[in-house]
Amino acid sequence: MELRPAAARGLANFGWLHSQHSFSFGSYYDPQHLGFSDLLVINEDRVRPGRGFDTHGHRDMEIFSYVLDGALEHKDSMGTGSVIRPGDVQMMSAGTGVRHSEYNASREQEVHFLQIWIVPDRKGVAPRYQQQHFDAGEKRGRLRLIISPDGAEGSLSVHQDARVYAGLFDGAEHQRFTLPAKRFAYVHVARGALDINGRRLAAGDAVKLRDAREIEFARGEQAEVLLFDLRSNETPHY
Repeated sequence: MELRPAAARGLANFGWLHSQHSFSFGSYYDPQHLGFSDLLVINEDRVRPGRGFDTHGHRDMEIFSYVLDGALEHKDSMGTGSVIRPGDVQMMSAGTGVRHSEYNASREQEVHFLQIWIVPDRKGVAPRYQQQHFDAGEKRGRLRLIISPDGAEGSLSVHQDARVYAGLFDGAEHQRFTLPAKRFAYVHVARGALDINGRRLAAGDAVKLRDAREIEFARGEQAEVLLFDLRSNETPHY
């Protein structure tokens, strides 16, 4: 189990945007952190009121947003216009190409969210947009599947052999997750603190697990966590 401490992440601060990068991104480059399996980007972004990312393009990438606080307004070249709030998961498959913008929907409150990229298992697919709300009750004291290759259990579908789970843990709540054989896992603590296999992690911390069969989540303090069940590749290929 390899720890990725929150304080060791890359940092970009543009005034309107404060972004911490778990993996190499933009001007931040670390050859030891170029992604993990098919997981390429986890950026923890805080955007000031009324500001955001102007229209720009992507191709052949699976991009999803997980809002922690505030509201994120999305517009894209597919004609989609939506607002993503806490509990919502947004998934955009860029495929042959899509242009989009992401703005703080509020003129008063900061928006705090995770921007996550997964490398797809195929290129040239038709672009698509998905959004789904997952109630806190579905994640309370357990891991709820939010992204999967086949959209199982009402999750959003991704063009990759990857599954993402979200959980909320506090006090005595705990879960022991069994990982399939010959799989890697990446666990990112979005907020709060909790124990992962007996190791204490706080907000922004993460761990890489290689060929671990069981992952135990316990002793949460208002913790929100994401678990990525991934192929056993060390770094992404794209």
